Amino acid sequence: MSLRFAALGLLAQHPGSGYDLLRRFENSMANVWPATQSQLYGELNKLATAGLIEVTDVGPRGRKEYAVTEAGRAELLRWVTNPRDDPPLRSASLLRVFLLGEIPREQARAYLLSVAAHADSESNRLSALREGLAPWGDSDAEFYGAAALDYGLRAASMEAEWARAQVKALDERGTA
Repeated sequence: MSLRFAALGLLAQHPGSGYDLLRRFENSMANVWPATQSQLYGELNKLATAGLIEVTDVGPRGRKEYAVTEAGRAELLRWVTNPRDDPPLRSASLLRVFLLGEIPREQARAYLLSVAAHADSESNRLSALREGLAPWGDSDAEFYGAAALDYGLRAASMEAEWARAQVKALDERGTA
C-alpha cells in the first residue's frame, strides 16, 4: 500500500514520466521503501485507473507524463495525516533477537555482531549519499527529504550501538 503513496507523493511534488519517477524514486524514497521498475510502473497504472493521477502529455515513443489529480491530492493528504492507517510494525530482525536463546551463544553473538556491521554499512551508505547530494534547497520536499535521511542516519547509528551493547552484555554474562 505504501508504494502507492510514495509514487503519488513524488508526482504531487513534481509531475513526470514513469522514467522520471523511477529516477527520483531511486535517489530518495528507495532508501526507505525499495521497489522495482515493474512495481513502480504497475502502481502508475493502478493510480491512473483509480483516477488519482492523469496523463498530461504523450511524447516521443509513447512516453507518458503524469500529474496528480485533485482526487489524488485529497487521497495523499488523507493518508499522510492518518498514521493510524499504517499496519502494525513487524521486524524480522527483532523477532530473531527474541529467539536467539534457541541457538548456541557464539552464533547469537555472531548474529548481533552482524547486525552492528550491517548498521555501520547502512550508516556509511547514507553518509555517502548525503555527501553526494547537492546542497539542500529551501523547498518543503527537500527539507523533509533531508529529515528522512537524518532519521536513517540516526537509526543506523542507534542500531549499531544497541547491537554492540547486547554483545557486551552477553560477554559479561559469561557462559551459561
